[in-house]
Amino acid sequence: MSENKKEIVLSGIRSTGNLHIGNYFGALKKFVAIQDDYDCNFFIADLHALTTNPSPEDLHKNVKTILAEYLAAGLDPEKSTIFIQSDVPEIAEMYLLLNMHVGIGELMRTTSFKDKARKCLGISTTDESDEDIEKQIIGTDTNKRVNAGLLTYPTLMAVDILIQKATKVPVGKDQLQHLELTRRFARRFNSFYGVDLFPEPTDFDWGCAPIKVPGLDGSGKMGKSEGNCIYLADDPKVLRKKVMRAVTDEGPQAPNSAMSEPIANLFCLLELASTPETVAQFRQAYADCSIRYGDLKKQLAEDLLAITVPIRERINDILADDDYLRKVVSRGAERARERAAATLAEVRQVMGIRKF
Repeated sequence: MSENKKEIVLSGIRSTGNLHIGNYFGALKKFVAIQDDYDCNFFIADLHALTTNPSPEDLHKNVKTILAEYLAAGLDPEKSTIFIQSDVPEIAEMYLLLNMHVGIGELMRTTSFKDKARKCLGISTTDESDEDIEKQIIGTDTNKRVNAGLLTYPTLMAVDILIQKATKVPVGKDQLQHLELTRRFARRFNSFYGVDLFPEPTDFDWGCAPIKVPGLDGSGKMGKSEGNCIYLADDPKVLRKKVMRAVTDEGPQAPNSAMSEPIANLFCLLELASTPETVAQFRQAYADCSIRYGDLKKQLAEDLLAITVPIRERINDILADDDYLRKVVSRGAERARERAAATLAEVRQVMGIRKF
């Protein structure tokens, strides 16, 4: 298949701190594997990150950090387009134009907006109804305001995808609703203007079940906001300490006992990081009640370090090379802008925004 016929894949990550092994096993490792077969576009979503009002210093630092971690994990700027969202100004203009075809109601009904609005307002998920939330959103308490960027987050995400005319978008379960909105916005625009401008993107089919990487706190998914992460940049001593503190239970009380959630989570991590023989050894030990959780944790820590230490070393080397980082993002912005500018020109023409 010639390069210009490769399907366009696009994925972005908000610049809100270090990447963790959940990002690595759930996404980055897969992205590295598809770079030769698809037209891959990976970006750092610093405009999306503005919805949480980070300090300028933190925003800049986080963008640089994630860029270095992308590269250290194996994303190749010779094979993929790697760019920073704000380096493509066409995105901001098309964000404005597409918002003219997006309803406030459909944005306010998105699950992510309601959840984030509750968090901004300091309201638990069960305290008040959606109607009560809406009343508070339009209130005047500036100390607990919900910014408009948070409301129109799905529009910006749709523009990220549509402006590159991506057809495959790897997303997590929590972003599926936004992807469906993108498809809806594309259909609506095409129908309103009687054109076939935007393809309707679909989730990337990896041919296997999504990988859910659990945290170390005994329940739930690994996530920055949960404080249960192992980061790619963690110092070996820090990583070992985190793993050794992972939640466990009193141990199996009878042969072939069912695993509690914390133990099942540790075995899930072991399956991601260790050899099948190692996993089988500890599963047998659990089944016959001879398992020692301390031994399991030590093995898990060492196997995770075998993955993260080389990445961590590359991260540090890349972070120290500003010239290389500038070269990567400059080249990435040039590539991303070429397609984005062409799409924006088509959008402006279709909407009647033309030069005399």
